[in-house]
Amino acid sequence: MVSYTLAELARHAGLEVRGDTGRSVEGVGTLASAGPRQLGFLANPRYRRELAGTAAGALVLRAEDVEHWHGDALIARDPYSAFARIAALFEPRETAVPGIQPGAVIAPDARIDPAASIGPHVSIGARSRVAAGARIGPGCVIGEDCDVGEDCELVARVTLVCRVRLGPRVRIHPGAVLGADGFGLAMHEGHWIKVPQLGGVRIGADCEIGANTTIDRGALDDTVLEEDVRLDNQIQIGHNATIGAHTAMAGCVAVAGSAKIGRYCLIGGAAGIAGHIEIADKVVVQAMSLVTHSIRESGTYGSSIPAREARAWRRTLARLNRLDRTVD
Repeated sequence: MVSYTLAELARHAGLEVRGDTGRSVEGVGTLASAGPRQLGFLANPRYRRELAGTAAGALVLRAEDVEHWHGDALIARDPYSAFARIAALFEPRETAVPGIQPGAVIAPDARIDPAASIGPHVSIGARSRVAAGARIGPGCVIGEDCDVGEDCELVARVTLVCRVRLGPRVRIHPGAVLGADGFGLAMHEGHWIKVPQLGGVRIGADCEIGANTTIDRGALDDTVLEEDVRLDNQIQIGHNATIGAHTAMAGCVAVAGSAKIGRYCLIGGAAGIAGHIEIADKVVVQAMSLVTHSIRESGTYGSSIPAREARAWRRTLARLNRLDRTVD
């Protein structure tokens, strides 16, 4: 069992210890679930009332919350991010074994670094490259002209269709598809003609892409995710979109083609971003909102309607339907 002292955890996360520096911590948990040999955290002041009942052996909290806790503690300016760094120490990760597992099919001109790990039933196409330390999980398909950077992880059943380039330390979860055709169509004499998708997909360093998320390749230029972009599950990124560095999107967001989203943006779940618009840096789009025009200034934007009791909502709709008559 992995164990660390509070002093060791403090050095790892750059924190201050209050109390017994030699206290041993063997895991992490919430205020409600943590036991005497586990570390909990208080990031939201609304949960201060749970301090009295927690069984955690130690806590990560802010300096202003120390007076509400009489046990051992790690003091942090941002307890949530500090807790995340510490929790990573306790995450079980199997050591990847370099080499190519049985059943993998590798094109003759593909380049696989000897320090990469290729799982069973993986397919790697012509002219593709897998760098040192990369982990390609079972059932993944890497098509033609793809580049998987150092220490990337494709967990399982990930598909890179073609012309996909991953920077170092990219992590992609099961079922994601990168580099499929973008939705390019032209109407000609009463029927659709498919527009060839000749671009690719470029993913920057340290990005993470959730399960069953899809990122289409560009029509001419590439679809781009800059470094440290974090995408949740079941997100659609249209062709030629650009997502700025350190932006995070919650599940079921849809970004239409050629949209350009800035750096450090937060996009709430099931939000929609129209095509060919630009969103400035440090914009928050609330869940289930629809962005149809460019946003030029940072701030919080939303158009979603929170759920209400059904009868109250019907009364509101009835008043809206009478609004024209009232204004006239």
